[in-house]
Amino acid sequence: MTAVQGPAPELVNADETVTYDALVVGCGVIGPCVATGLARKGKKVLIVERDWSMPDRIVGELMQPGGVRALRTLGMVQSINGIEAMPVTGYTVFYNGEKVVIPYPYKADTGAVEKISGLVRDGNDKIANGDQTISVQDFELDERERGVGFVHGRFLQNLREIVAQEPNITRLQGNVTEILKNKQNEVIGAKVDIAGRGKVDFHAHVTFVCDGIFSRFRRELSPEHVPKVGSSFVGMSLYHAKMPSPNHGHVILGTNHMPILVYQISPEETRILCAFNSPKLPSNIKEWMRKDVQPFIPESLRPSFDDALSQGKFKSMPNSFLPGRQNNVLGLCVIGDALNMRHPLTGGGMTVGLNDVVLLIKKIGNLDFSERELILDELLDYHFERKTYDSVINVLSIALYSLFAADNDNLRALQKGCFKYFKRGGDCVRLPVSFLSGVLPRPFLLTKVFFSVALYAVYVNFEKRGPLGFPVALLEGIAILFTAARVFTPYLYAEMIG
Repeated sequence: MTAVQGPAPELVNADETVTYDALVVGCGVIGPCVATGLARKGKKVLIVERDWSMPDRIVGELMQPGGVRALRTLGMVQSINGIEAMPVTGYTVFYNGEKVVIPYPYKADTGAVEKISGLVRDGNDKIANGDQTISVQDFELDERERGVGFVHGRFLQNLREIVAQEPNITRLQGNVTEILKNKQNEVIGAKVDIAGRGKVDFHAHVTFVCDGIFSRFRRELSPEHVPKVGSSFVGMSLYHAKMPSPNHGHVILGTNHMPILVYQISPEETRILCAFNSPKLPSNIKEWMRKDVQPFIPESLRPSFDDALSQGKFKSMPNSFLPGRQNNVLGLCVIGDALNMRHPLTGGGMTVGLNDVVLLIKKIGNLDFSERELILDELLDYHFERKTYDSVINVLSIALYSLFAADNDNLRALQKGCFKYFKRGGDCVRLPVSFLSGVLPRPFLLTKVFFSVALYAVYVNFEKRGPLGFPVALLEGIAILFTAARVFTPYLYAEMIG
């Protein structure tokens, strides 16, 4: 019988007598970036993770260009090297058998990538040479922006390796059981249950909660800070799939089915995510996939899809929405999915989180963390500054899901109008994909474009009705515009004002 191997000694020996500048709870995607950024700014950091072994999850597998740019700004973009990651050059959208190709924006339109002093050094804002799948030619020299698809766990281990190389970071394996507070209800650290040591109190000037979508500690901000789950994704791994458009994300839409996403995450593996419009999964997933998904899969993907379906290895994930809140508790900063979530349809989660880290490091990276009141003031400002960027991706994700998962006639009219809008090309493609890819943080321009799509949907409906159907089309047009306002405006308000 093989003995169970415990964690490495360096992962359980953190010194509890030290008051750290920063204690980071969670070493998913955002935690390592917060810890590394602060450490490179000279802060003494403790980062706690329950399990440092490689996870197997279907979230966080496609990063938009805005996320890649944020990694460059943080000097951590080489985390996508050496993991057989796949470059993503844009999207192909299918609608009832028709398709439109949507490339990512030109770099000339997005501007130069900002570099944070102390974080960017020795070329760590550039892709490394010698990678078999991620080439310097594509990412550094091509005229268009690039996204990337990867196996989540491999990417995460690269981020953790960067953490391990930072001399100012102490790593700890253990389960955080409590956020510690003093008599004034101010956060002063965390209690960690460590194998072989028991429960140990660690103290820090600022505690950063980065424990992801299922966060245990987001409620430290407010008991009401709870995500709403409205739908689900059922995922499978397709192997050796023949992609309709290589190096593209694929969005498969139709009048009679829910959205289907397909994107490659390694040379052999492709992820397919099938939307289900309920938090509760179908009782018989295989039968649901056979009936409601399989008939709408593009022909070139069918062999790999059919093989995966026969094996029945499904994974699921809840699709949550959680508007961000102010970090108004002294000594605490909640960041990443613990703070703010959007629908994963647009693949914007990591992009939002990484850009939040960029802003955070710029706001507080050079401050003395023992001046806790000053840090709190900066975090209050940070909440409002992040809205300009994050609201675009968050609101777009909810609005597009409403259109793409159309469950009534008005939404189906908007879905059709949206596809035909894309087919017009020019700015009708350039602006939407710039929002989607996280390189155009202009919420009011997004509002203008969204309602341009809605008006175009009204026009398409008038065309369909013809002159004799004008009275009906007029009434339908009013209903379409009302529906567009209903699926867009409340979320914009929640992001910008709430």
